[in-house]
Parts: sequence; C-alpha cells; structure tokens
Amino acid sequence: MTDTAWIGETFTSDVGWSHLETLVDIGDRMAGSEGERAAAEATRDALAEYAEDARLEPFEIQGWVRGDSRLAVGEETVASAAHEVIALPRSPAGAATGEFVDAGYGLPEDFAETDCEGKVVMVRSDVPEWYDRYIHRREKFYHAVEAGAAAFVYRNHVDGMLPPTGSVGTEDAPIGEVPAVGVANETGARLARRYAGDPVTVAVDCETPDATSQNVHAELGPDTDERVLVTSHVDAHDIAEGASDNGAGTALVVELARTLAAREDELSTRVEFVAFGAEEVGLVGSHRLADERALDSVRAVLNLDGVVRGRTVECFTHGFDALDAAVESVADAFDHPLTASPEQSPHSDHWPFVRWGVPGIHVMSETGKLGRGWGHTHADTLEKLEVRTLREQAVLVTELALTLTETTVDHRSPDDIAAALEAERLAEGMRITGDWPYQE
Repeated sequence: MTDTAWIGETFTSDVGWSHLETLVDIGDRMAGSEGERAAAEATRDALAEYAEDARLEPFEIQGWVRGDSRLAVGEETVASAAHEVIALPRSPAGAATGEFVDAGYGLPEDFAETDCEGKVVMVRSDVPEWYDRYIHRREKFYHAVEAGAAAFVYRNHVDGMLPPTGSVGTEDAPIGEVPAVGVANETGARLARRYAGDPVTVAVDCETPDATSQNVHAELGPDTDERVLVTSHVDAHDIAEGASDNGAGTALVVELARTLAAREDELSTRVEFVAFGAEEVGLVGSHRLADERALDSVRAVLNLDGVVRGRTVECFTHGFDALDAAVESVADAFDHPLTASPEQSPHSDHWPFVRWGVPGIHVMSETGKLGRGWGHTHADTLEKLEVRTLREQAVLVTELALTLTETTVDHRSPDDIAAALEAERLAEGMRITGDWPYQE
C-alpha cells in the first residue's frame, strides 16, 4: 500500500452515504415488492457509474404481503397495534387458538420441558449469555411446530415497544405451518403475566401472491477466469427503512465500486459486485446465483451484511486460515481494529457458497449487544448510523477486497464445512429448519 490518496478521497466521499439515503427514502423494500425493484434499479445505476455490465437478473419468488394481525382472549383483542404485534413474513393467513404458554428463550431444552401440543407458544428473540451457541428465530419456530404448537409468538428482547419481524418457512415449503407473530418485549411481558394458561387466539391476515425479485450485478478489473464476489442484499423488511439491514451493506458495495475503480490497475482478479434480492426470506437470490455459478470460478466471497452499526469491523472467516491472514494483514497495515473470527456464520448471502467450500468472509460490525439490536424492527432507521463509520469501513473493506484478489485460498470440501458446523453445534438447528444440505 504505497499510494494513500484514495484514503483521503474515501474519507470525503459522499457516494456511499448518498446511496444509503436513496435506499431508505424508497420505503418498503420487501422481497418481491415494487420498492425492492426500485432499490435494485437505483443500485444498478449507481454501480454503472464505476463498473461494467451493470444489470438486473430477475427470478421468481414466493411473495408475501402484510395485512393486520392481532392477539385476542375470547372476544377481547389484547394486542393489535403495529407497535405491539406484527405478523412474521411467510406466516400463513388464518387464526389459531390455544392455551398460552411462555417457553422462555426457546432453547431446545425449553421445548423438551414444555408441553406445547395445541398451544400458543411464546419465546424470546435472544439467547442467554451462558448458552454455547446462537439459536436463530426459524429454529425456534420449527421447534415449536415440531412440538405441536398451534401458533408461534416471537417476543423481542429489546425494550421500546418494538415487535420484531423475520421470516419463517423453508426453501421447500416457503409458507410456514402455523400462524406466527412478533410482539414487543413489553407486550410479551404483559401476555405472560395476565394470560398464562388462558386460551389465546393468534390471527394473521396476509396475501401470498407469486412475485419477482432480482439480483444486481456489475463487474470490474481484469478478465480472469476466477473472480471475487463483493456482495450485500438490497431487500429489507417492510416495517422500517432497513438502514442497517441492509441498506448500509449495499451502500458500502457502491462505495467499494468507486474506490476499486480508482485502483483498478491493482486488481489481480475480476471483481463482481452483487446486491442480492430476497435475502430476508431465505437467501433466495444468493442460492440462485450459487446454483448457477461454477463454484470453482469463485475465488472468494466478501459479504457485507450488518456493517456500519458499530465502528469495529468483525469478519467471520469460516475456518479458512488464509482469510484470517488476509484480515489480519489489513488490520496491521492500517493499525486499526479489525476482528477475525474463524466461526461459521450460516445466516447471510455468503452461505450458499461457503457451505460447499467456497472461501467466504461475512463482514459486519461489533456492537457489544446480543441479537440484532434495532434490526428487524420499526427502529432500523438512518439516524442510528454515522457517515464517518461508513467511510472508515469503506477504507478497510476496500483494502480487504483488493487483498482477496491477490490471495490464493484453497477451497475446502463440503465434508469439512459440515464437520465444522457439527463441532460448533450449528448442525442441530440447521436440520430442524431444513437448511442442512449434506448427505447423512
């Protein structure tokens, strides 16, 4: 790293932040919506300023459009306002009634100890600090389904009357089996205090039309057989601006297109920028690309999802030692915090590639908090983020992307990835959610 003028240009650039403002001002970017398409078109046009062959590649998805939701006891509605209860995307429409049961954190052992058959089951959105692994919302949902629950209530652990969203369903069965809603932390506390053991009705109104999403592509650099994918997702949940999840990631992809275009003669490998569609409903866009692409042509995936929320960048490197070394080399070169974690991170758009052994880094921010924070709530808004953080991370991730174009990282076997998932106890949850892709 000899020429440092690009660093100053990045610290004064408004390209990424301006694109972030464009995305949040669109409003609803739910997968398959007109807003998602508008965001994809705006991202294509922004990438076209710096990269080649900027384009949209559409694909069909299972659509889902929100209606009203409520919880009732008899004829009395006990939660219905948008700040109290909302349907989880890909919940089926309909109503279900059952005895109300609070299953705590929704750990596997909580379900083993709780009679859920025919009941309305509530679980928290976090896991206790002492627990040895993260448990995704969909794992909790399918534990409840497997235990015979009539309906599922997902209680936020973040204060502020913020019901959480997040999809249910699987790739093979995209609409979930039972009605599912998210409730605010305070609403969940009230339900547990007043209605434990009482018959409660969960009612969801929604539509499930056929829909179309799209991936955004653009390319830069030498015409090599291999390429590095720099990715994000352009869709967001319909209840908020989606500033941190994942407007910031897509804004950073656009900023990287600008910075790497200025350093194009330093690129050793073709770089392909991809802003995926339909990430929030099952990584649909990235699964599509991974299924179509010759995986041995992908040198590495650099996926930006959860960036800018905090100032320190965290990189999940999935047990690839050479990726750890690349992250550490950038941290050393800039004498700047940059954390490398070898753990598996199977919940974003790098995963359809990494699961088959493609080297991949999931880039996000350390926040010092459990869970998503403001993410997946009405509060995921622009003023939570800072332009200086976006610019700092653009510098670091630019250098990391360039490093990956000149770093040879051996692909691993799917058996190695499966073994790592088993060792980290992630396989258990992936099996119950239908996300385990390996032969038993």
